[in-house]
Amino acid sequence: MIVTITPNLALDVTYAVTELRPGETNRVDSVHARAGGKGVNVARVLRSLGHDVLVLGLAGGPTGEAVRAELEASGLAHDLVPAAGETRRTVTVVAEGEATMLGEPGPAVAPQEWAALEARVPDADALVISGSLPPGVDGEAVAHLTARLSARGVPVIVDTSGEALLRAAPHAWAVKPNAEELAGTTGTDDPVAGARMLGASAVVVSLGADGLLAVTAGGVHRAAPPRRVSGNPTGAGDAVVAALAAGVAAGGAVSWPGLLADAAALSAAAVLAPLAGSFDRSAYEEFRARRPSSPQSGRDAESAG
Repeated sequence: MIVTITPNLALDVTYAVTELRPGETNRVDSVHARAGGKGVNVARVLRSLGHDVLVLGLAGGPTGEAVRAELEASGLAHDLVPAAGETRRTVTVVAEGEATMLGEPGPAVAPQEWAALEARVPDADALVISGSLPPGVDGEAVAHLTARLSARGVPVIVDTSGEALLRAAPHAWAVKPNAEELAGTTGTDDPVAGARMLGASAVVVSLGADGLLAVTAGGVHRAAPPRRVSGNPTGAGDAVVAALAAGVAAGGAVSWPGLLADAAALSAAAVLAPLAGSFDRSAYEEFRARRPSSPQSGRDAESAG
């Protein structure tokens, strides 16, 4: 089983509009609302890939109940800790292949609520901690949880930023910032140098349309889908994390060039889906079939960075 922890659970509302005109009235073509937060999106992708998955998080108030109900309706196994604060909402407006997101900060989390969440973490084949942190939860809390689970032999993948990324990275099996998060955390625009500054055993960096970069003990690797795609990029990074979790949960030695190529294919297929947490299965199979037999890696990849 793969477990995902979403520290800052949300009810995600997605508006699709033909054109986004700031300062004017915009008519919405379609609207979707469902449980979200990055860890939930990862869980949805993993379940679509056929994996057993458990969603952990904190939920409070009417919005929290809406999140519980949607997870139940979606058939996603979950164990949510009751919280005093109201679960946040996010609003994403998708127009002309670009997504604009408004994210609430989330409710303040009390120490006993976070402790209750930690206590519910079961043994797993892999565990994902993904997304922003709500008020009351700091980087040390994420690092402590990552270190404790890693000591139990659980591969932990962390997808966050800032202090939490810095503190958790040395204890994680892998971390997955995007280029902007990595630069903001490390102070350098060189993703290879920034990845090495984190001190993690593996750092996978999302480079947008340019694909993925992985800096591991075995070298530097790059992968990109066979063609550029346009659509809703909101859940692309979550698809990358799902691919990493699926790869390490399978057991055995991980081939980073192959795993990175699969993650790039799944990420591109997620861009073609209308909602975060989904992916275009036919596109995913196409991209996997067309991926290069030897993704760029080692010395050549490093010099290309």
